Amino acid sequence: MSNTTVLVSIPVPGTDRTLMAVEIDGTPQVSLRHTCEAIGLATDSQRRKLRGRSWAVVTQEVATGSDGKSYEMTMIDRRTLTMWLATIDENRVSDDARPVLIAFQAEAADALDAYFHEGGAINPNATEEQLDVLVRRARAQASVLSALRGIVDAKHLEAKGRIILAQAMGEKPEIEPADVPLYVSDFLASKGLNSTLVAAKAPGFGRRLKGLYIAEHGEAPALAYQDLPNGTVRQVCAYTESDRDLFEQVWTRHYSTEAEAA
Repeated sequence: MSNTTVLVSIPVPGTDRTLMAVEIDGTPQVSLRHTCEAIGLATDSQRRKLRGRSWAVVTQEVATGSDGKSYEMTMIDRRTLTMWLATIDENRVSDDARPVLIAFQAEAADALDAYFHEGGAINPNATEEQLDVLVRRARAQASVLSALRGIVDAKHLEAKGRIILAQAMGEKPEIEPADVPLYVSDFLASKGLNSTLVAAKAPGFGRRLKGLYIAEHGEAPALAYQDLPNGTVRQVCAYTESDRDLFEQVWTRHYSTEAEAA
């Protein structure tokens, strides 16, 4: 059971509904009940359905609602949200719920990612004051990037700059797929490891990955900075999606069998 956290309301584009979510141990979690209500589904039946799926991560957490009171809520993570929504047949919900479900299937996971990993999703109804805050934040972040030229890998700086621009404009960043930053912790999480295992495995995985990169390229990877969920920043090797094959090689050689056994 985690400490009490406050639910935040994340607008889903194309609807007048929201995701109710919190960040727990660095992982965004979504309230199952609120999501079911938003798309017109019975919470109890969907909870039973998810508990019977091997890919679903379903937990009970204490969270604070909009009324200021704390409740124990059924929460699901981002991966579970995406896969669960994909299993719901749009033709088996009411006519009123159908367009909402379709929009959630297309946009919910992106909205969740934008809020927790890219500094926040822009509500189309945001006030001028709220937009001004985003602009000031973008300017400050851009100044930091400018100061790091020549110190941090250029591709990482460009990718970060495009993300900051997209945040300020309320758009998705325009980044070449191969240039998208790829972090060890994110890769391990994508393999189904929980936050405790990611923290335990990441250092050893990183050393093996760096060694393989040097063997492949004849030089060490450049450096970049990674934002951590607790608000701090650490220096890491600057890998991108173009290096994913190296990640997969390290995973297959040293970790896949262990993960399957767990």
